[in-house]
Amino acid sequence: MPHPLVLADAETSKDVLTFVGRAARISDDGVRLQAAGGVLALTAAALAPHGLFDQTPTILAMRIVHADPELECDIVVPALSAMDDERMLQLPESGLSPSWVGIAPPRGGWERAGVLAASVIAQRAQWGISAVARGTSPGSGEEAVRALRAAIWGEPDAELGGLPRGAAFAADAFGFISGEEEVSVSRSGRWTRLAFRRGHVLARGPVASGLTAVRGTGIAG
Repeated sequence: MPHPLVLADAETSKDVLTFVGRAARISDDGVRLQAAGGVLALTAAALAPHGLFDQTPTILAMRIVHADPELECDIVVPALSAMDDERMLQLPESGLSPSWVGIAPPRGGWERAGVLAASVIAQRAQWGISAVARGTSPGSGEEAVRALRAAIWGEPDAELGGLPRGAAFAADAFGFISGEEEVSVSRSGRWTRLAFRRGHVLARGPVASGLTAVRGTGIAG
C-alpha cells in the first residue's frame, strides 16, 4: 500500500503540489523528494541532456519546506495527490530513475560569487522563451526542437554573469521570480547556485574559473 508524505501543515502541502505541478509541465522526469530531520528538499530538472550528444545543460530547481520530523525518504516521483488530511500527500506506488538524479550538486564548499537582479533574470528568461518560439516552425521534429532549446538555453549569457540562459528559464518556470530581489550567486566546483526567496536554481557547467565574474547589482555604500 502506498505511503503518505506527511508535511508540516496544509499550506506546505499546497506548496509542494504547486512545485510538483510545475515540474510536470516542463518534463516527465519527476521530482526528487529527500526528507530528514523535519526538512523536505524537492528537486526537479528544468533542463537536462537526453543522450550522449545532447548539449542541453543540467539545470535544477529546488525548494525546501518543513515536514514531519519522522519523515525520511529519498525517492523520485512522477506526481503526488491530495488526501483527506490536508497535511498529507499520497505517494505513488513506484518511483522513477531519471539520469539527472545521478548528478547531484555538492552539499558544501559553496562560495559567494556576487548577486544578480531578479528583474534581469526575468528579462533573460522572456528573451529565451521568445527566441525558442521564433525558431520553432510548424512541423518541426522533436530532435530539431531539442537542438534549438539546447542552443538557446545552454548559451552563456553575459547579462547573467556567464551562466547558461537556462538558469533564467528555470527560475521563471518554477515561479521563483517575484518582484524586486537581489539574488545571491554562489559556486562550488562546476555548480552555480542562484538563491531566491522562493527557491534555488542550480546550474552545472564549466569550472567556475571559466565563467565571467557575476556583477553586483546593489547600490554601493
